[in-house]
Order: sequence, then structure tokens, then C-alpha cells
Amino acid sequence: MVTVERLTRDRIGDVLDFEQELRRQEPDTFFMDAGEGYRALLERSFEDDRFSGAVSLLAYRDGRVVGRIDAVILATRSDASCTCAYLDWICVLKEERHRQTAQRLLAELRRELKARGADTLIAIMAHNPDALRFYRAVENASIHDEAVWMELS
Repeated sequence: MVTVERLTRDRIGDVLDFEQELRRQEPDTFFMDAGEGYRALLERSFEDDRFSGAVSLLAYRDGRVVGRIDAVILATRSDASCTCAYLDWICVLKEERHRQTAQRLLAELRRELKARGADTLIAIMAHNPDALRFYRAVENASIHDEAVWMELS
């Protein structure tokens, strides 16, 4: 059975193990280094106010992380609210795909965001077949415009 837990500082080692396994299973897909530099960044994020709107959840099966979802609640003065959230990333290990793990992560994320006052979650869809199939099957969701990514250099 899969359980979903919040990412806390004491679970960083579990995250690093998950990230290493992702890279082993899909070396052409995941390029970011998940080593000690990443550990330091994760540890610092728990002390950085910029991460106050971040929501990170981990899916565990048999004591190890098999999936992860990350989002952020957006604060904007255009309507003086924090009711919109952005889904930054969702990923599960290959053996967990088609076992409802991603759906469980998304359901828990939606509950957490709603409890924090958000009413909309926006995601930029990846264009691989698994991602497209997943997003098209999400209940109470609709697909809108394409996204534009702008470098800030």
C-alpha cells in the first residue's frame, strides 16, 4: 500500500535515494545532479522564507519513496490572493506507473492546497505519452492554453 507523507528535513535522505533511482532507471530523462550539492539546497530550503508556499509530498511503498509531487501556492497582488497554485513536478518510479501512485499523490496535493486556501492548481503538461494520458484523465480538470517559458537572463 502507498502512503503519502510531507517532505520534511528528516526525509531528505529518502528523496536523494529516490532521485538516484530515477536517474538509474531513466538516465536520458533526468539531468540534474542529485548529489551532496542538491542535499545542501534542500536542507537550506527549510530555513528560507521563499519556500513558505511550497508543498512537497512523497509516496512511500515498503519504506522507500516511489513518487514525488511538488507545487507552490502563488501569491499575487493582481487580485490580492493566494488562491492559485502551480504544479511544478510529479514523478513516480517506472514500476509504480499505472498503480495509482501518481493519482494518489495528486489527490493528496489537492487536499493540502485546498486546506491552505487555494482553489485552482495549474500544471504545464509534459508532452510524453505517459504524462499526456495522466493529465487527460484527471478529474475536475480541463486543458487550456500552452505555456510559454521565458528565461530571466
